[in-house]
Amino acid sequence: MKENIGFLGAGAMGEALIRGLIRARLVPASQIVAWDVRQERLRELKAAYGLETAIGREDLTARADIILLAVKPQNVKEALDGIQIGNGKLVISIIAGVTLAELASFLGAVPLVRAVPNTPALVGEGITALAANDLVGPEDLDKAVAIFRAVGRALVLPEGQLNAVTGLSGSGPAYIYVLIEALADGGVRQGLARPVALELAAQTVLGAARMVLDTGEHPAVLKDKVTSPAGTTIAGLAVLEDRGFRGAVIRAVEAAALRAGNLSKE
Repeated sequence: MKENIGFLGAGAMGEALIRGLIRARLVPASQIVAWDVRQERLRELKAAYGLETAIGREDLTARADIILLAVKPQNVKEALDGIQIGNGKLVISIIAGVTLAELASFLGAVPLVRAVPNTPALVGEGITALAANDLVGPEDLDKAVAIFRAVGRALVLPEGQLNAVTGLSGSGPAYIYVLIEALADGGVRQGLARPVALELAAQTVLGAARMVLDTGEHPAVLKDKVTSPAGTTIAGLAVLEDRGFRGAVIRAVEAAALRAGNLSKE
């Protein structure tokens, strides 16, 4: 990419994207500029990645062709109020719960993309859903997708589906951590050492997920391949069904999605 990419806010997710962009060689560090209210944070990023730093919001927006908003939701008004975005620039927001319409109320009629990444982006295995307003052309949308593919996978959806995305992939890592912990606890109960049980559990989840993505087969088909008649797996699956495992996970996604919708109204 020939464009300079500016980060307004440089927290953990912002750093993950910076690291991903550089590692994927999408842009060199010299084409990345960051600004944050914490000057020490900017010094850390400059030392770690060799990127450019801005002296303020106005300096950042003047120097960047693509502006990535990565501030905390509670700081949106302070960060965006009165900010000026020049013609021909693309704005991408990863601010949780802030809609395209709300962003436009601060920034005016500019090309806007709203993105919902998740924390596995920190290790290059994220999944991000993006939605764009009507001012974003195909080329700009492709650039936005490319940025998030530097830290995992990315797909474009209607904005009305982003709350569901938040409930599933945004909050989903926490559900998986509980599953890994529970699997490991089960192993410990059966006599395995805690580190061994955790490694077995985490790699099992990682491997199962990779099989779903790489084979393209439905999870039910893959499950059936593991489940032999009157075997160990069907005995365990029967307990999960009795305890309402599927229903609990579905309700968890629903509850998180509803909460995401409420947050955008608060």
